[in-house]
Amino acid sequence: MKQTSMANWLGEMAFDIELDSHHLIIDADLKVGGENKGPRPKGLLLSSLAGCTGMDVVSILKKMKVEDYDLKLNVEGELTEEHPKIYHTINLNYIFTGKDLPIEKLKRAVELSETRYCGITEMLRKAATINTKIIVNGDEIK
Repeated sequence: MKQTSMANWLGEMAFDIELDSHHLIIDADLKVGGENKGPRPKGLLLSSLAGCTGMDVVSILKKMKVEDYDLKLNVEGELTEEHPKIYHTINLNYIFTGKDLPIEKLKRAVELSETRYCGITEMLRKAATINTKIIVNGDEIK
């Protein structure tokens, strides 16, 4: 299976990215010649990770009949100092809120996403350490 993305240069450092008939503007920071018209490409890797694993977790929990919860994912990447600057460490927090949430099911859903289903996790793990935390109603669970 192939997937194709097209990048159309808009001038300066901005590009219109087309993927699956959707458009997204990416750009650089003002200090490197951009106009800040959109997110940075590296940051989108973190967003892709959050979206990929988040969709997995929601799908798995639905199959486990877990309902009535909110989920937020906070992803923070630490870049190397030297060029090419890459993420050497990524901190990924799954933040659940809800009443009487089944902790073991939440842990299992996250584990399945990270070890079996999320291709973004697997790709990024080849370049960076990924540290995961699961937080339920403000408390980190082990």
